[in-house]
Amino acid sequence: MTRGETEAARGRAAMVRHQLLARGMVQGPVLQAMGEVPRELFVPRSHRSAAYDDAPLPLAGGQTISQPYVVARMTEELGLRGDERVLEVGTGSGYQTAILARVAAEVYSIERDSLLLGRARTVLDRLAYDNVHLRHGDGRLGWPEKQPFGGILVAAVSREPPPALLAQLAPGARLVMPLKGQDTEDGEFLVRLERHGEGFRRTPLFPVRFVPLLAGTR
Repeated sequence: MTRGETEAARGRAAMVRHQLLARGMVQGPVLQAMGEVPRELFVPRSHRSAAYDDAPLPLAGGQTISQPYVVARMTEELGLRGDERVLEVGTGSGYQTAILARVAAEVYSIERDSLLLGRARTVLDRLAYDNVHLRHGDGRLGWPEKQPFGGILVAAVSREPPPALLAQLAPGARLVMPLKGQDTEDGEFLVRLERHGEGFRRTPLFPVRFVPLLAGTR
């Protein structure tokens, strides 16, 4: 292990201890993944020294990589057992994708920005995640031919979950995403929606800040 790899491993261990366990998360598959995935490879070189800071970091095109705690909590709130097919809307850097790949059977991830998607694909291929499937497209439409999904994670905010995503969620499965307005007042809240028959149980979790969920591609 090189000196840089050793320092990164120490950073991951400190992140899990001080940012996740200290906030009440418990040991399990999600924390194991957070302690193993090399976050520094997913952030711009200019920010690698801050890869394990308790903060989001900028990406190209005005996008961001969420702070580690938000990544871990969003994954945990999906309630995965490990045998699910999961949909991710907003591949971004690919870091959240890699975490999901450690705790789910298959990950289908959609990104509207072709530049971001290309960079994420390079890192995910380098790390040999063979259970990850990437698509350049409008994430609001989901991945219909692979439904139903045992979990859906949306890394962008809107006022309501896109109907297509709700329709692609399996019975008893959860969709986790940030929402703004209405029952979450005027701010943004991370929300968990669990499908029960044709209805959905909505549970606001905690305040967050995300980039908007946009239509189309670029």
